[in-house]
This record gives sequence, C-alpha cells and structure tokens, in this order.
Amino acid sequence: MSEQVRSSITILRRKQVESRTGLSRSSLYAMMAKGNFPSAVSLGRNSRSVDWIEKQIDEWLESLTVKA
Repeated sequence: MSEQVRSSITILRRKQVESRTGLSRSSLYAMMAKGNFPSAVSLGRNSRSVDWIEKQIDEWLESLTVKA
C-alpha cells in the first residue's frame, strides 16, 4: 500500500511579501508582469485579494543569493 505525504502550503499576503523581499507594491507587480517574480494567486475571497505561495517566494529569494 502506498503512503501519501501531505505537506501544508503557507500563503503570504502582499504586505508579508513586501516585508520579506523589501520590494514595494508597484515593484512586485512590475516584476510579475515581466516574469521576474512569482505570480500571485487568487483564493477567491474577493476579486481584489491576491496572495503568494511562501515556498515560491523563498525559492525566488534563494535564487538571488545564488546569482550574486
């Protein structure tokens, strides 16, 4: 019988992403538009609410240290 592994996904709000990355709101959206930042996800709470998956933000931050 196979064993299923469940992992939790942590969701970050925009203010949390700004705090972690040091980027402003406009910089986040500009970088997303250029494909240089993880895309936001909509969880359907309302049409203006967007979030990011923590793991994707962490991986993006790690990629910056690898390039440096």
